[in-house]
Amino acid sequence: MPISLTALDDVSPDPATALAEARALLDAIKAGHRAGVLRINRPAPTAAFGARDRFLPGFPDAIAAARDHGFTPVLRSLGGRVAVYHQDSLVIDHLEPAAGLLSGTLERFTGFGDWYTGILRGLGVDARLGEIPGEYCPGEHTVNVAGRIKAIGTAQRVTHSGWLFSSSVVVADPDPIRAVLTDIQSALGVEWDPATGGAIAELHPDVTADAVEAAFRSAYTERFAVEPGALTPAEARAAEEYRAQHVL
Repeated sequence: MPISLTALDDVSPDPATALAEARALLDAIKAGHRAGVLRINRPAPTAAFGARDRFLPGFPDAIAAARDHGFTPVLRSLGGRVAVYHQDSLVIDHLEPAAGLLSGTLERFTGFGDWYTGILRGLGVDARLGEIPGEYCPGEHTVNVAGRIKAIGTAQRVTHSGWLFSSSVVVADPDPIRAVLTDIQSALGVEWDPATGGAIAELHPDVTADAVEAAFRSAYTERFAVEPGALTPAEARAAEEYRAQHVL
């Protein structure tokens, strides 16, 4: 019998609130108030800084650079370095109790990485799993395009009774992504290769964000029992309390 996931498509357009909602949902799963949750949304332009970024001397300048490019700076509670995404991207949040889909942290990185790579390949994308030398927010489970461009970055938050696996998929409109990353990384003093910071459509111009979103939604409905749902009033209140922790 497939695992049940509640699809919550009413993700806040405010980047800080969207992050806070994910934390509130993880709390609900930890408390046994929810089973699995799936959120797939097209976000507003966002620069999601990692905890490690804030200890660098150029952090204030990096925040200002994000704003100058029209990206809302936020502080995420999972992942390493800054990740950026916009309206031609997808953010996918998958949450389950700890005894859910995969048994551990490494297995989730590998399992989701392989699965998501396969979804993109189904669209004709030369998707590969593995870190690209010089990529931003580096990780060995990056999904890249042709070994040249970072397509999907993944991160997770794990507790004793639940986990959140979050992915950002940059599909089209690469120029704003590369431009904002260039100025942010310069401010932070982080070396990287700007060629890695584009979008899937840079090498596959016929691939659209609509097509990628449809492919991921279809893949989820094939693997899971997905039912629509909504954020509860209690979860919305909890998210509002968390929001200030993500605002920069």
